[in-house]
Amino acid sequence: MSDELKLSISSSPQIHSPQSTAKIMWLVVAALVPAGVWGVYIFGLRALLVIAVSVAASLAAEYIMTIVFKSGNTLFDGSAFVTGLLVGYNMPPEVPLYVCAAASVFAIIVVKWTFGGLGANWMNPALAGRVFVFFSWTSGMSKWTMPRILADAVSSASPDTVSGATPLGFVKTNLMNFTGTSSGPIDFLTSQGYPVHSYLDLFLGKIPGCIGEVSALLILIGGIFLILIKIVNWEIPVFYIGSFALLTWIFGGLNFGNGFFSGDPLFHVLTGGLMLGAIFMATDMVTSPVTRKGMIIYAIGCGFLTFLIRSYGSFPEGVSLAIILMNIFVPLINRLTQPVKFGRLPKEKKND
Repeated sequence: MSDELKLSISSSPQIHSPQSTAKIMWLVVAALVPAGVWGVYIFGLRALLVIAVSVAASLAAEYIMTIVFKSGNTLFDGSAFVTGLLVGYNMPPEVPLYVCAAASVFAIIVVKWTFGGLGANWMNPALAGRVFVFFSWTSGMSKWTMPRILADAVSSASPDTVSGATPLGFVKTNLMNFTGTSSGPIDFLTSQGYPVHSYLDLFLGKIPGCIGEVSALLILIGGIFLILIKIVNWEIPVFYIGSFALLTWIFGGLNFGNGFFSGDPLFHVLTGGLMLGAIFMATDMVTSPVTRKGMIIYAIGCGFLTFLIRSYGSFPEGVSLAIILMNIFVPLINRLTQPVKFGRLPKEKKND
């Protein structure tokens, strides 16, 4: 047989795509840049240092593991950079630098490379790194900083009232001892001297929080960009946020109002890490389902667990744990929602 007629046999899939791992990862980085720039703007250069250390530690760990496993240089495929960037975005501005470095190293070495490298990990590395350092250095992960653009409002309020808490954490912590009346979380924050006065402040990101999670607007813009270029599937963020908002409204998240449908879903959606988690981490191609039906089941599960942890858990946040817990079920979801193979009948039709 001549060389021209020889066939090349390779494993599936054999679908050609112009997208490469490197191209996808660097486009994700581009979509994340606006939220990071805003975080640096409102929190100062300390936030930039946290991001830089997180990325540097991630790249260093990646380089060491490529040497250990002799897998070739993977630094330029962007995967380690994205992991480090997301770790930095999930850190408070005043977190000790060794904490964010430890999160990146854990994410790359333990979560990514222990299971075989890119594409083999069963949970999102950046979220795993964040959860690891949160439970290892809880005090360091709870040092919140008021944005510089709220400096005047903070100085005119009682420092003991507004220091050391995100809007979500402040409401959940102080509402238990509140004896007055309030029409909602924004009204409650204003009555307590907290310098956030509208949903617009929450949407734009004029609030304390993790560096890359505060601006829902810029995260949303980045997410829409990724959906339009078909890197992110819209089903996961839409059903994640939608199911969480619906449960919060029905079961009365934070118990505001007098009616049965007393929750305030808008406040919950615009605070904490929900937007960043739903758009940029729950949609991770490696750790999310591959079928549309599976994506919807997975997203609703994330929304349910986030609601459960936020409403009935001891922590104000719940996004990271919710996504990681649902990552565990992804292989099962894929198996149960896989389409029928071409040429085969479903079991119920075979019996007929």
